[in-house]
Amino acid sequence: LRLLPRQRYLRAERAEVSALERKRNVLCCLITRILKVEKQLHTDNLVFRVIDACQKGELGPGLQFLSFCCHSVDVLSCILHLLNQGYLRRQEERPHVLEY
Repeated sequence: LRLLPRQRYLRAERAEVSALERKRNVLCCLITRILKVEKQLHTDNLVFRVIDACQKGELGPGLQFLSFCCHSVDVLSCILHLLNQGYLRRQEERPHVLEY
């Protein structure tokens, strides 16, 4: 019995993981860039602004021609990641408002 190598599948999976990591990094950078300007923002407003920027291709210097589809789940996941990393924080009296 001879098993065929799965290298093609492994390369495809690595490419998908790499693409997802790049997308997450772009979204995290976009979130922090928006919050640096606004100082504080309601979570819903932040999600809508990030999605709008992705659809319009307004991702910042060097990325203005790159546009990709992102969903609210993607943005919320990145917000949670940034909260866990300590880059963002919630207001104590209004936990739905995020601060940089």
